[in-house]
Amino acid sequence: MNNKNTNNNAFLIHISAFAGYFFPLGGIIAPLIFWQVKKDENEFLDANGKEAVNFNLSFILYIFILGLTFIPFFIRSIFNNINNLDHMRDDFYFDLTSMFGFMGGISLIGILGVIRFALIILAAVKANNGELYKYPLTIKFIK
Repeated sequence: MNNKNTNNNAFLIHISAFAGYFFPLGGIIAPLIFWQVKKDENEFLDANGKEAVNFNLSFILYIFILGLTFIPFFIRSIFNNINNLDHMRDDFYFDLTSMFGFMGGISLIGILGVIRFALIILAAVKANNGELYKYPLTIKFIK
């Protein structure tokens, strides 16, 4: 059975991922620092730290891959605008296919952000109750 201090530290490891909303890569760096400082104190803290770091690394990877899907739509939009320069148009042309792809990608990133937020809160509450939460769809970078 873990004591309250251990549970609070595990809670902080998970909640520290919200640092990513304030500075770049903070969602990885803050849990990594908390985990590195506390991992030798308790096996429970070590397990929670690994879960938090692995989840945030996986999330960044998923967002990067999703961001790569924007490239074909962006390139198509640029080539369409180059073709429109021949007609001396001053406005920026953005066709429906490019707009659909762009808005779809933004929507998916937004949905993933909401899911990430909810999973971090859920993991933090479980850790505060003394339970280890296993994030879904997490790649085990650190074993």
